Amino acid sequence: MIAAVMSSLKVHISDLQGLLRRLDDRFYSAYEDTLSNIVGAMKSGSKILVFGNGGSSADASHFAAEFVGRFMKERSALPAISLTAESAALTAIANDYGYDRVFVRQIEAYGRPGDVAIGITTSGKSANVIAGLKAARARGLATMALAGQRGLAEPAADIVISVPSDRTFEVQEVHKIVLHSLCADVETTLFP
Repeated sequence: MIAAVMSSLKVHISDLQGLLRRLDDRFYSAYEDTLSNIVGAMKSGSKILVFGNGGSSADASHFAAEFVGRFMKERSALPAISLTAESAALTAIANDYGYDRVFVRQIEAYGRPGDVAIGITTSGKSANVIAGLKAARARGLATMALAGQRGLAEPAADIVISVPSDRTFEVQEVHKIVLHSLCADVETTLFP
């Protein structure tokens, strides 16, 4: 039993290493543009609004917490809000307006020109994430998305970091690497 588990772990790690080797210049360019937008927003006193569903919801909350708390450095708190963290707002909006509007309403409440909206969707098809990004763009926010190999089903973001895989768990694992790297690079840039 243990040998089979270890074999599965080794295969999983090998597959992930192969995926990481397939990341191309477009991936890294989108990352660099996303980092630049986040740093610019934070330097000007604007904030990050981040959102997603399921595992991406957890990633959004984790990402925001790293800015408000800290990642690796003792530093000032940075303004980031996870639009997935407030269950009362999510359920009230879903009940009153429909689940497709849970992020739209919060963007309308919190989003201001100069802010950055980051939608996370492994499939690229999450209707509420796409709607949230469209609402953010209409309000003058910079819009970024993390997605899988298909990107976004609709052109709703200025920048899309696409992971070249259609396996949800692999896309999520690379998203975690991207989000942690953004935290580290933002800290290093703003607090040298």
